[in-house]
Amino acid sequence: MKLLRYGERRAEKPAVIDRNGRIRDLSDVIGDITPEILAPGRLASLKALDPLALPLVEGAPRLGPPVAGIGKILAIGLNYAEHATEAGLALPDEPVLFTKAITALGGPNDPIMLPRDSQKTDWEVELAVIIGSPARYVDEAEALDCVAGYSIMNDVSERAHQMDRSGQWVKGKSHDTFAPLGPWLVTGDEVPDPQNLNLWLDLNGQRRQSGNTATMVFGVALLVSHLSQFMTLLPGDVITTGTPPGVGMGCTPPRYLKPGDRLSLGVEGLGDQHQEVIAYRPLP
Repeated sequence: MKLLRYGERRAEKPAVIDRNGRIRDLSDVIGDITPEILAPGRLASLKALDPLALPLVEGAPRLGPPVAGIGKILAIGLNYAEHATEAGLALPDEPVLFTKAITALGGPNDPIMLPRDSQKTDWEVELAVIIGSPARYVDEAEALDCVAGYSIMNDVSERAHQMDRSGQWVKGKSHDTFAPLGPWLVTGDEVPDPQNLNLWLDLNGQRRQSGNTATMVFGVALLVSHLSQFMTLLPGDVITTGTPPGVGMGCTPPRYLKPGDRLSLGVEGLGDQHQEVIAYRPLP
């Protein structure tokens, strides 16, 4: 099942994708796709519906993040060996954790807005994991039972703020629009092996990133288990799992985003995202 939210920012409606790839409105069934909806029982009730009996959404509406009320975004750094090499950093002994601010969230096709003093804004296609059941000290063998589904995140990063300013990586990871999520949440039953998914990203039509989650240093189950040793993971929390090589920082010479650039990115079976890069402007 593919769940999504469509409509204008802060007024999105819940929906599901039918077998023909068309959007069907869920507003008569649920108020929104909230963390509570991600519980196994609630997801099972939605799966029992016949999407073709739901109202059809015409056209190509804006898509928002597929879950409303996300509590935290936990991000993993240096989780692909070749990306660590291009970043000039050693592989970690255990997962590198940082956060992205909730205010960075956006829809999968919303513009990416450069920070006011952007110098080195970069791209990172990543598999995103969305928690469905609380996880606290969960064993790796049971960790995937806590996952509601999967999505895509572009972990947009201002490298000058991330690397050159004192403090944590979160400074370079949390600008407005720096966490496009979607296009939908694909439930775990449709992703039997999250460690065998191709990832890709194109900049202005040129392939920049290409990889597979099989080459992660730390797999999804380990990440969920590991993070649950330090904090309780709650329904709706997002874990974005690291990026394969090919980011702008690793180009020779480095290539960073500028207004007018266009990004297309995707993860196998999870859809794709399309973003235009724009200059800074105050958000409405």
